[in-house]
Amino acid sequence: MLTIIIPGVELWDEKNQEFIYGKEQTLQLEHSLVSLSKWESKWCKPFLSKAEKTDEEILDYIKFMTITQNVNPEVYLRLSNDNIKRINDYISHPATATTFSQANGGKKSNEIVTSELIYYWMTALNIPFECQKWHLNRLLTLIRIANIKNAPPKKMSKRETMSRYQALNAARRKQLNSKG
Repeated sequence: MLTIIIPGVELWDEKNQEFIYGKEQTLQLEHSLVSLSKWESKWCKPFLSKAEKTDEEILDYIKFMTITQNVNPEVYLRLSNDNIKRINDYISHPATATTFSQANGGKKSNEIVTSELIYYWMTALNIPFECQKWHLNRLLTLIRIANIKNAPPKKMSKRETMSRYQALNAARRKQLNSKG
């Protein structure tokens, strides 16, 4: 969870000739499958694509990430560049200690990832739906691990098989003091 503080503000209302005061607001944000699903329901396009998003789409995602109750919508208009940078850093944070080697990485799929596809993966891998509130990158890491662990063992190439047999034969010859 990310906590950001939006400072209070004092503005002059030209129309009513009076000062308007906005209170300081603390927002708690969660980049999760729930917020992703809400955003995709509104915009009807995949959030996790490489396509550029408009300022309005980005602001909406921040609103859907917000778990603080009863936030005045005007507060989001006071987000500073530092707030936006912190939010972007939080979204891209891995949120896990797990890393993958290139051997386990496999090739990238051209499949368009949407919230429904992630829910399908959760169902197929028996991941409980309470994980939908986890940091999204952590959930995607769990899905990737489950896929790797559930995959059938990789067959060895002919070269790997030959090398393995040669090593086993050499070890047996050494153990039995044999030449053949």
